[in-house]
Amino acid sequence: MTNVRLLTKMKNPVLRLQNYIGTQGLFVRDSVALVGRVFFALPVIVKWPVRKALLKQLYFTGIQSVGPIGVMGFLAGLIMVMQVSNLVGRNELLTLQVLIWTVVRELGPLLTAIVIVGRSSSAIASELAAMRVNGEIKNLQRMGISPVSYLVVPRMVAMTVTGAVLTFYFQVVAIGTGMAVTAWNIDVSLLGEVGHFFEMLSYLELFAALLKSICFGMLVSVVSCYYGLTVKRAMTEIPVAASRAVMRSLLAVFACDGLITVLVF
Repeated sequence: MTNVRLLTKMKNPVLRLQNYIGTQGLFVRDSVALVGRVFFALPVIVKWPVRKALLKQLYFTGIQSVGPIGVMGFLAGLIMVMQVSNLVGRNELLTLQVLIWTVVRELGPLLTAIVIVGRSSSAIASELAAMRVNGEIKNLQRMGISPVSYLVVPRMVAMTVTGAVLTFYFQVVAIGTGMAVTAWNIDVSLLGEVGHFFEMLSYLELFAALLKSICFGMLVSVVSCYYGLTVKRAMTEIPVAASRAVMRSLLAVFACDGLITVLVF
């Protein structure tokens, strides 16, 4: 009888929609609760074991991502300028304005977040899920160590900080490449381009880019830690948690990007 009812619910689209909405509501509620617990536990960052874990996460998420981010920034700036030049011709000011619209507002925070998701989201979810399955998290609790303080806080702080720093690094590389290519292509002064760029750049665009990078890093870290900590006892749940963390992180990043763009611009 129970199986028949379960099959009926699976075939009923209204019940499936209700189940999906309820599941998403629980996910949002638990994620917000996790963020609150992290904020309350932030003072623990001054302790050496937590600070040591933070430094490791900064190295893994930040320093090891400098190479890929630099290559992507170089290619993005080069491609953007070449495409704009083919469309509008030798127009220095319009090229700079397009760089501001695309790299500063959108591509910088978004592509950096995608790289972080690809490198770190699945790694964090898999690591925490393996610790949960192997009983390491339960052992921490038995020793009186909070898993949120020791595991989640350094990962969340590291990913938020590196998200903002790597976004700035990507923007510098992409815009610098675009200016250099433009100066060489249409034979203008590179220093003059830099002056025009800062004249056209507004504080609102800088604020939006900083806000996006911080929010993206925070969202990716929360989603990754959430799925890593919610597995049960089966080893087969580890790749499932990693896959869900990546997909939900991307969805959260794009949704947040759209929301901030609508509210700010």
